Amino acid sequence: MSGPDASRTLRPAVPVDVALTLGVLQRGHADPCVRAAPEGVWLTRRVDADGAPVPASLLVRPAASAVRPSAIRVEAWGPGAEAAVAEAEALLGLHDDGWVAFEDLLASGGRRLPHHVASARRTRPGLRLPAHGRLAEQLITVVLEQKVTHDQARHGWRQLVRAVSEPAPGPVPHGMLLPPDPAAVLRVPSWDWHRFWVQPPQSKAILRVAERAESIDRLSRQVRPGDAAATAELARRLQTLPGIGAWTVAEALQRSHGAADLVAVGDFHLAHYVGQVLTGRRVDDAGMLRLLEPWSGHRQRLVRMIGLSGERRERFGPKLAPEDHRGR
Repeated sequence: MSGPDASRTLRPAVPVDVALTLGVLQRGHADPCVRAAPEGVWLTRRVDADGAPVPASLLVRPAASAVRPSAIRVEAWGPGAEAAVAEAEALLGLHDDGWVAFEDLLASGGRRLPHHVASARRTRPGLRLPAHGRLAEQLITVVLEQKVTHDQARHGWRQLVRAVSEPAPGPVPHGMLLPPDPAAVLRVPSWDWHRFWVQPPQSKAILRVAERAESIDRLSRQVRPGDAAATAELARRLQTLPGIGAWTVAEALQRSHGAADLVAVGDFHLAHYVGQVLTGRRVDDAGMLRLLEPWSGHRQRLVRMIGLSGERRERFGPKLAPEDHRGR
């Protein structure tokens, strides 16, 4: 492996599980832009340097145990290497001191929770909420997941990246590419979206995001990760874009800004799952928000704990088998 163009060593004062924290950014095992490997987690990025987005590849690896590393080594390659390394604390959620208040809430109010939820933070102390930045990029990936199956969403992302992106710099794992440049996304013809298995409402919303990517990212940079009020206002403004609703905004901001209180309202499964785990019965979105209200300020943290509790989701209704019209 060739030496990195920039590197630094972080010595966090809190436990950090690198794979668990960054895993939420990976869109399937074959994601061309995020890859978990034995040596650490690889990410390809376009970072801002001297007022323009430039490419970088990043390798984040714990220097000791996965959960309580004595140090985390961050290495980067490419023109954006220095800028990418400088963003490492936010990427790993180290800017976020809200976990202390959440753990205090668990200590005082955890008895209201099922034991396997209340103990999930104790068993997974290294989970952080990453702040990836690049909000427009996160919106594009989430739009691809709107009202489709897991396979459709993952296929659409892989095909889009492979069609418009260039190879990532540095000794990245085979097949890794840079995230799509918005200008390249705008040049994708309509028949290619069909070939990617992306539905017309999705492609239209993606093109709207790509058209406004510069202004979206400019607004994004004005909001400090961890600022709940500013993040909520940014979420409200984003929903003025046609095709961008509450679910899409929450999923994107959870990844771009580590939004600790934004819940993905409108998810096909989430409300049922939260109700199942917390009460033993299914609830709708309104019921889910009522259940999460005592955890205001930390609702997404609690949702992550529910997901890590070990309780499996109950399955209801027939499995969706979407029609594939790509060959027609």
